[in-house]
Amino acid sequence: LLKTHMQHERVLYVSHQNASTIHPAFANRLEYSREEKKIVITLHNLQKNDSDIYVCAVVVKNSPFLSANGSGTFMLVKEVEQTGCRHSFWDIYSLIIMVVLLFSALVGCILYRVDMKKYFQKRKNNTVYEDMSYCSRRSTMVRS
Repeated sequence: LLKTHMQHERVLYVSHQNASTIHPAFANRLEYSREEKKIVITLHNLQKNDSDIYVCAVVVKNSPFLSANGSGTFMLVKEVEQTGCRHSFWDIYSLIIMVVLLFSALVGCILYRVDMKKYFQKRKNNTVYEDMSYCSRRSTMVRS
């Protein structure tokens, strides 16, 4: 794969033994797969300086010439502005705040409807205390 118009450089070279050489500018941005006589080349993370005419060529044995098949593919890379990403942090932040507020309101309504005082008050035991001491019985005794 050659860049031919703006800068003449070899982007990818694959030999018959499947040994490949990738131009350093395309390292980690170029993938290829080979099936018999067909090679599929994929470029990732394109940059503006990747704009050029790309030609697939075959090296003719024992010759300094290349045999190109077709006129190549013109690739124009434009810089695209990303919109909507700047405010996404604030959108998520405000959404989290709204969820917390609504959850707090829900918990408040539930606690208001349920009388929580009766669940947290100490319950008095139902006991009867009767004083059986001698002093209190003395006045009720009959004497002869």
